[in-house]
Amino acid sequence: MAIGAVLGLVIGSFLAVLTGRWPQGLAITGRSRCDGCGVQLGVAELVPLLSFIALRGRCRHCAAAIAPRHLAIELAAAVVGAVMLWRYPLLPGLVAAGAGWWLLALIVLDAEHQWLPDRLTLPLIPAGLLLGHWLGYAPLGDRALAALLGFGTLAALRLGWRLRTGREGMGGGDPKLFAGIGALVGVLPLPFLLTGAALLGLVLALADALRGRAVTATTALPFGALLAGMALILLMIGPNWWEMLR
Repeated sequence: MAIGAVLGLVIGSFLAVLTGRWPQGLAITGRSRCDGCGVQLGVAELVPLLSFIALRGRCRHCAAAIAPRHLAIELAAAVVGAVMLWRYPLLPGLVAAGAGWWLLALIVLDAEHQWLPDRLTLPLIPAGLLLGHWLGYAPLGDRALAALLGFGTLAALRLGWRLRTGREGMGGGDPKLFAGIGALVGVLPLPFLLTGAALLGLVLALADALRGRAVTATTALPFGALLAGMALILLMIGPNWWEMLR
């Protein structure tokens, strides 16, 4: 469990850089710099979590506040790693942690940029088919069918909304993401994941309305992030999730 948390902090630091630079077209590799003054950060300033605490959340060169997203992503990745290594045996735990960090990257990208890149969603399909058995989910044939159903369901909903309203109601990455999730966990969880994501979306819309923000039929919600979040919760619970509903 501790190993998973430490690995998660390291992976989370990378994910914070990846999700921050990639949408801006910046190079993912290369040393990090302060967002305020642009000074290249030293090794001691890049230690996940500990450097943030030691520097009290500020750059030691210009005293600018370090974006809290970095700490939030590192902590989220640490939780994912710790839970997966606690929930599963070592090798399946590492597989589950890898899938969880993959989903976490998609959650951040969609929540912050409304973007589900093909470079992350499409490889999730063969990876899910290959690795799903390590986690104890459905047989390969079931998961292959789930990938088709996941893609087809959201693609049909997207097409139907566009034909009815003349507007895009869903991004093109959502069906691919749902296909990847299906390839990982199988057919049975799909309705629960879809329903859970929809309910979370309603909660977000209600929260916006209570804060006085305008909520209309065209209000954008990160549905892909909600789907990925539900899938991440399912992975944390494990393949015996169905027993919890009885």
